[in-house]
Amino acid sequence: MEKGIITVVGKDQVGIIAKVCTYLADNKLNILDISQTIIQGYFNMMMIIELQNATKDFGAICVGIIAKVCTYLADNKLNILDISQTIIQGYFNMMMII
Repeated sequence: MEKGIITVVGKDQVGIIAKVCTYLADNKLNILDISQTIIQGYFNMMMIIELQNATKDFGAICVGIIAKVCTYLADNKLNILDISQTIIQGYFNMMMII
């Protein structure tokens, strides 16, 4: 089973989990495990997802995730101060400071 890891970190707001999960479901990515916490107003979520049934190549989905996250932040008037993204051995990692 091919798996991926998604981590989302930022200022807590209503709808973060819903939007991420909807995007994953729309691309036929199954969530195998999820952990979420809020510490002093900051949201932190980590997911392990199953990639076999994805409607697109994971690289293409990652591009979509970056666009969706950036659009969501802009729509909520949150400024991205720094961003980095890597795919290492099939694992996607995106870190943002907002």
